[in-house]
Amino acid sequence: MDSTARHILDLSRRGLLRGAGGLAALAALAPAARPGFAQPVFRSFPFTLGVASGEPAPDGFVIWTRLAPEPLVPDGGMVRAAMPVAWEVAEDQRFVRIAATGTAMARPELAHAVHVEVAGLPPGRPFFYRFRVGTEVSATGRTRTAPAPGAGMDRLRFAFAGCQHYEHGHFTAWRHIAAEPDLDFVFHYGDYIYEYRGRVPGQPGWGPLVRPHLGEEIIALADYRQRYAQYRLDPDLRAAHAAHPFLPSYDDHEVDNNWAGDVSEEDGRGRFPITVPPEVFALRKAAAFQAWYEHMPVRRSAMPRGPDITAYRRMDFGTMARVHVLDTRQFRDDQPCNDGVKAACAEVARADAQMLGTAQEAWLLGGLTDSPARWNILAQQVPMMRRVLGSGIAMDKWDAYPAARQRLLDGMAERRTPNPVVLSGDVHVALAATLRQRPEDAGSAPVATEFTATSITSAGDGSESSPSAEDTLRRNPDIALHHARRGYCVAEATDARMTTEFVALPFVTQEGAPRQTAARFVVEAGRAGPQRA
Repeated sequence: MDSTARHILDLSRRGLLRGAGGLAALAALAPAARPGFAQPVFRSFPFTLGVASGEPAPDGFVIWTRLAPEPLVPDGGMVRAAMPVAWEVAEDQRFVRIAATGTAMARPELAHAVHVEVAGLPPGRPFFYRFRVGTEVSATGRTRTAPAPGAGMDRLRFAFAGCQHYEHGHFTAWRHIAAEPDLDFVFHYGDYIYEYRGRVPGQPGWGPLVRPHLGEEIIALADYRQRYAQYRLDPDLRAAHAAHPFLPSYDDHEVDNNWAGDVSEEDGRGRFPITVPPEVFALRKAAAFQAWYEHMPVRRSAMPRGPDITAYRRMDFGTMARVHVLDTRQFRDDQPCNDGVKAACAEVARADAQMLGTAQEAWLLGGLTDSPARWNILAQQVPMMRRVLGSGIAMDKWDAYPAARQRLLDGMAERRTPNPVVLSGDVHVALAATLRQRPEDAGSAPVATEFTATSITSAGDGSESSPSAEDTLRRNPDIALHHARRGYCVAEATDARMTTEFVALPFVTQEGAPRQTAARFVVEAGRAGPQRA
């Protein structure tokens, strides 16, 4: 068992054995939530889950932490009382040149998470931040503001990644992302956690068992909180959050595998003959969205209201790029043809098919109409490219919603959207593809480019090539890359081109994998489609 797993299991054992005693000892902290009382003293370091930043704007960003001295026990080992947390933002790592300070309340209703929306800072600058409660000081994080509106940039550099099944391997890729220089942001496309029950050695299940999940399949808010804490205890993931600002989104496993709109995976079809009614599934969504919000460096506008959340948003990075962060789960129709990978049934052809929902689709097309940017990045979850597989199409991807995809491709073509680039993930392979206005017509005009990042760990070590990869490339001439090692992508945009590097790790079932380049592609401004670099 690796050191991280031992640490987590030790925390769990200690928490379970002395949970009640720990809470009693921490009861003395309750007065600290009221002005005029003594500063709290913790039995254990309260910033065990690290720090994070996100949502860069020209004048600020979000900084995040969560008080959790015993992160794997109920309430993180905290008493159920609000507690003030001081924060600082500085121009230097030694915190000599302080740029902003304040106090935020860590509230038990939000798992003692803190989201500070820092504002009033100069644009296009790096900053350092940290938190303090009592005598305890958090780790230091590094972040940056976005360029001023309308400002030019020499380059925009960002990474994108996701699908990090804890049981399937080590988060070494996040350590490499932490070391990537000068990233303006990291887009996390989703599957930050997996909801499945923990396995024991020898127990069958999907993928390798490298380090175990704690607990059963997660359903209640306390379950989701514990699962996020287990993932955030990983030092490589914490390092990446501390090193760069994130633009987080979610896919299916933050809630339930292949959920769609108000429909659970357990919809009474296929493998799950027992139906979870929408009103019951709404309770699970509410718990999942709250825990996602509590652990992500996002703005208050993303705070859920029960089973509803507004997570789609856009950010401009000067005149270089406009980033549209999309939600391809909450507003979509249920997967047609009982889900799975199979030949298309009549339901696939429905003209009113929804992937984004009418409101988000209109919002996106509006943002593509008036975009001032050289590059328009659609940061979303599942592949948009046409991907014909040996047994048909994947009903969970855009292929099963062709009318919705067509409306979007037509909208980009009609608006002459400058240089659209789609980011995606979910399928645990690296892909690079051309998106044509008529995806089924090889002679149709290219409209956009798509890059799909492989998984951080999901599905284990993987491989460079396989018969299925060769078959996918043969059936889909617009797909230029199919690579199934684990890793992530790093992109750099200039006025002339966007270069995307597909970073691969030779293994994740052991620690210490080196950083390797699987492929590199260039998109020339004004010419859709990836070209090998």
